[in-house]
Amino acid sequence: MKQKINVHMVTTMGLLIALIVILSRILGFETQFIKISFEFVPKIVMGMLFGPFWTGVGAVLADTIGMMLFARAAFFPGFTLNAFIAGGIYGYFFYKKEVTWKNAILCAFFNTLIISLILTPIWLSIMYNQPLTSWVIWGPRLVKAAVMLPIQSIMNYFVGRVIPMKQLTKNLHFSK
Repeated sequence: MKQKINVHMVTTMGLLIALIVILSRILGFETQFIKISFEFVPKIVMGMLFGPFWTGVGAVLADTIGMMLFARAAFFPGFTLNAFIAGGIYGYFFYKKEVTWKNAILCAFFNTLIISLILTPIWLSIMYNQPLTSWVIWGPRLVKAAVMLPIQSIMNYFVGRVIPMKQLTKNLHFSK
């Protein structure tokens, strides 16, 4: 069943997009080859509420708005593709599903694998003309994966479990 878009949904999506921009661009840590932030927290909520496609769209909007307002490097469309895919992963694992340790860990794992360890190194290699085998790309990325994977898994689980989805969707008049 397709969701009907209503004012509550658009407003909620807008607030979550703004939160992603703030957590990513203002409160996040970023260098040329690494970015650490907690932007995934509102993506969990977005994934629970809107599903894979709309969470991907919301993540792309957040990436685009964040880039326009707080650019830290040149725009590269690969990172916008990353945003869409990451949003889709959150929607896939959390939309209309009970949040379990299994889907919390798998969501963090697939985001880490696909985004951090496959796509991002390719984009960095292209952007900065570095060989894909360069430790300039892989050193920080592997450390980030080792540190953030357990943190993100735990946060996915606890944030997902704390959100009262039935009450939230009822109050926001979301059709489920």
